[in-house]
Amino acid sequence: MKHLIGLTVNGQKVTAEVESHRTLLEFFRHQLNLTGVKEGCGDGECGACTVLMNGEPVRSCLILAVEAQNAEILTIEGLARGDRLHPLQQAFVDQGAVQCGFCTPGLILAVKALLDRHPHPNEEQIREAMGGHLCRCTGYETIFQAIKSVAERRR
Repeated sequence: MKHLIGLTVNGQKVTAEVESHRTLLEFFRHQLNLTGVKEGCGDGECGACTVLMNGEPVRSCLILAVEAQNAEILTIEGLARGDRLHPLQQAFVDQGAVQCGFCTPGLILAVKALLDRHPHPNEEQIREAMGGHLCRCTGYETIFQAIKSVAERRR
């Protein structure tokens, strides 16, 4: 069965027909061609598919697209402004926190939500925001340093 949904994605109003079983992740990747949203585990364990829904980080592999009716969604594609990277994106590049890049979009969005709530997070809050995001390349320290550098610049 198909449903007509309306939502805002990266600041743009979107109306689309979706099958009732289609996840938000599948909707983004296959219908909207937003491939920055990654499918890692498909079980909500790895964090690769994290997007912001009404300002909160959610695992898009666990949410049906129809559940996003009237929601405001931010994916990694909506974070930069033109050619200018968001400070978190730039910090990940500057600190060498991007290797294969598979986990990066979800991590950046989860941490953006933290910084939106707590502009000056402590180390524990940063590590908590990183929790549940699996990275097999960096060992997490460069990721932590990138996030910390953005938080420190805001002081």
